[in-house]
Amino acid sequence: MPNKPFVFLLPGMLCDAEVWREQIAVLQSNHELCIPVFRGFDSFEAMAQHVLSLAPGRFSVVAHSMGGRVAMELIRLAPDRIDHFIVMDMGVHPVTPQETARNRQLLELAAEGGLQAVAESWIPFMIHPDRHHDEALKQSIRSMVLRNDINDLCGQLQAAQDRADQSQYLPHITHRVGIICGDSDNWNPPELHKGMHEALVNSQLAIIPACGHMAPMEQPAAVNQLLLQWLQQDKV
Repeated sequence: MPNKPFVFLLPGMLCDAEVWREQIAVLQSNHELCIPVFRGFDSFEAMAQHVLSLAPGRFSVVAHSMGGRVAMELIRLAPDRIDHFIVMDMGVHPVTPQETARNRQLLELAAEGGLQAVAESWIPFMIHPDRHHDEALKQSIRSMVLRNDINDLCGQLQAAQDRADQSQYLPHITHRVGIICGDSDNWNPPELHKGMHEALVNSQLAIIPACGHMAPMEQPAAVNQLLLQWLQQDKV
């Protein structure tokens, strides 16, 4: 297919293309895909500038978790170049004291036990309770985390700590925004996504049942159905 539409799949903290494996399988035949990895960065704007350095003139964005924070910087920096804009399991709120404490605990855990300890602590919190015995899913997430190093974790947490209040961007976004969230997302709960939906001029919200924070991996069929539908909609 000549001139296939170009789509960025933006992964979250300590994640890479593995988080999008099931989406790549269904999208790659009709889309040109690019999955940046955000190792070595310590600000969301720098991550977004990196994405723009890889981008053609026009592109669509599908983003998960921290990747959604990067996506928000992209739509601030280059709104006229973006066709479709879809985010999932993410937030736009400013830093909270609870988040700062949570991030500090992650850094302390990493200092004591490395990223292996981070993964073992992180995974049960990130996935739906029904998947706590899914060893294949847990190993896939664990392996992805371990492809990073401590400096990557530190940089990404620094980016989160220093971020702008992206909720201020929402009233200025005129794109139709697709929003996806697991109904049991502990990291960025559905209430945050409902708030984004209400603050945006034009958005679609889908809450996926029996799903935690890792929606692309936990419920790939539901996510894929939404992506295939939303990426075919007329550009707004």
